[in-house]
Amino acid sequence: MLAEIDLLNYLPVLVVAVMAVLFAAANIVLSSILGPRAAGAIKGLTYEAGMDPIGTTRKRFNVRFYMMAVTFLLFDIEIIFLYPWALSFSQLEPGSADARLYLGRILFFLATSAIAYVYAWKKGVFKWD
Repeated sequence: MLAEIDLLNYLPVLVVAVMAVLFAAANIVLSSILGPRAAGAIKGLTYEAGMDPIGTTRKRFNVRFYMMAVTFLLFDIEIIFLYPWALSFSQLEPGSADARLYLGRILFFLATSAIAYVYAWKKGVFKWD
């Protein structure tokens, strides 16, 4: 009896998974039925705001673009972690051992992030020469 009750808790997850699979399958089937079938020379071209494409679609990007993107994601994720931390920290008793532990952890996190920022700056990640 206990195993049945535990498995019933996972029923919503199963329903969502089945709905996701059915939605994906329906999109594939409907696009193959309703989608255009004519494959011409224009269909394979790159779209550039209504103009004829110039050059190849296999353009190489400078590695600094990727380094800047990864650095942006790093600090963006840092902000995502700081917001819930600030909310939970504000609910702690000021001066308690838990508050000091929380503060120490976030200061360590911010210090390692600052070191990574300085390292990226020294390596020239932020220069767009």
